[in-house]
Amino acid sequence: MGEAISRDEAEDFLYEEARLLDERLYDDWLTLFTDDGVYWLPIDDKAAPDKHLSLVYDNHLRIEERVYRLTQYSPPAQTPPSRTQHFVSNVQAWPGENGADAVLHSAQMIYEMRAGDYRQFELGDPRSFAARCEHHLRSEGGVWKIALKRMVLLNRDVPIPNLTFII
Repeated sequence: MGEAISRDEAEDFLYEEARLLDERLYDDWLTLFTDDGVYWLPIDDKAAPDKHLSLVYDNHLRIEERVYRLTQYSPPAQTPPSRTQHFVSNVQAWPGENGADAVLHSAQMIYEMRAGDYRQFELGDPRSFAARCEHHLRSEGGVWKIALKRMVLLNRDVPIPNLTFII
């Protein structure tokens, strides 16, 4: 059985993560992960990642590469860069198991938009992504870190163009 985390602590953690993503502070967001942390957006929410395709299944190295590409380059799919606003609700916190000290469940709504005009496909069109989120946290030196971030998008089984920003 893992350590206890209060709902207030869980909410503060998730709100801080959302703020870092919305402010494009990706290097700071990366520090929220354990060295073996995983960022996962499954397509089939019942299947293991080695049994079914995922929208994203990144280990820590792949997360670092994703952050590096977004912060050090201007990839065409992120020029201009996405602006996001994360809304976090329905937060629940439990003691963890299977290597996690705490497990958080939440509902999130992410609004994303790339500014622009009619000359580029999808520029200026706001998009929304609803997700059920699960965070497995470990306490490292008294600091909560993400061992697993699993987001199950409501629209995961329909085509999603340009998912190059971090959800």
